[in-house]
Amino acid sequence: MAGGGLLMLLDDIAALLDDVALMTKVAARKSATMADDVAGMTKVAMQKTAGVLGDDLALNAEQVSGVRSNRELPVVWGVAKGSLVNKVILVPAFLLISAFASWLITPLLMIGGAFLCFEGVEKIVHSLHKRSKTHDPVQEALEAQAQGLAPSSVRQSKELGIDPATYEKQKIGGAIRTDFILSAEILAIALSTIADEPLPKQVAVLVAVSIAITVFVYGLVAGIVRMDDVGNWLMRQHSSAVQAMGRGLIAFTPWLMKGLSIVGTAAMFLVGGSLLVHGIGPIQGWIESAVIPQGGVVQAVVPLLVHVVVGAAIGGVIVLLVTLWQRLRGSAAAH
Repeated sequence: MAGGGLLMLLDDIAALLDDVALMTKVAARKSATMADDVAGMTKVAMQKTAGVLGDDLALNAEQVSGVRSNRELPVVWGVAKGSLVNKVILVPAFLLISAFASWLITPLLMIGGAFLCFEGVEKIVHSLHKRSKTHDPVQEALEAQAQGLAPSSVRQSKELGIDPATYEKQKIGGAIRTDFILSAEILAIALSTIADEPLPKQVAVLVAVSIAITVFVYGLVAGIVRMDDVGNWLMRQHSSAVQAMGRGLIAFTPWLMKGLSIVGTAAMFLVGGSLLVHGIGPIQGWIESAVIPQGGVVQAVVPLLVHVVVGAAIGGVIVLLVTLWQRLRGSAAAH
């Protein structure tokens, strides 16, 4: 009797193990299917955001340029960590807004776009003002070496009347703020591609996109700002052809940085202007009805020009209003 009961117990255990194995197999298949779906949707989302990713790369490379060479990678890492914090805030925020107040997304992105355009105009105005001033590069280099900072930080901090170390911290903070706006647009575009998917898939795709763009952008930024080191390493090799390549890379780096500065400023208007135009019905409607159907060069170029013009105009108005407000406050304080 006891033997029969033991055999029945063993049969029950074997049946239970078969059930567990079957359910595990089914769950594994479902997990693999979901992983494939998430990977596919992440790829589509990344493709949709490719244009903004290019602007993000140019802007961030330009933002961290001008930092002393032995601090470039720590600064890039600091901005990258700030970028991850931005996405930790943005992913749940966008999911909540999308679920309960989707109408808020466009106004919030427009505010971010206006801020980018404001920064772009302010940067151009500051650059024009800076060219009218003389400076002593030797003295700046000596001060920068003594303080462990970049000469550009010393020069620009003097123009603003603040401490150079404080200026450099503000520059990093500005890079993180700019990343916040660009990340918001990237995640908004990614979310639009998966709006009809279940919440777990939306979360998985947004997290995957966040990690991928952070690694991609700041990995390339780190490589760009250290190109001169790569050139020096190539020049130490035995091959004359490799040495020539190293010299060419070192000679090309300053021009690349200047180009990134121009592209980064233009990206402020392209991204900011596009965010603003998408929220201005008549302009966006005109682009969709009159420009895009023409195709070719017109379809590719005209919307970009409209974004730049609108972004520069709105950014200029905001700079003017901020300047007037600051002067009025100064006059009130003087009295």
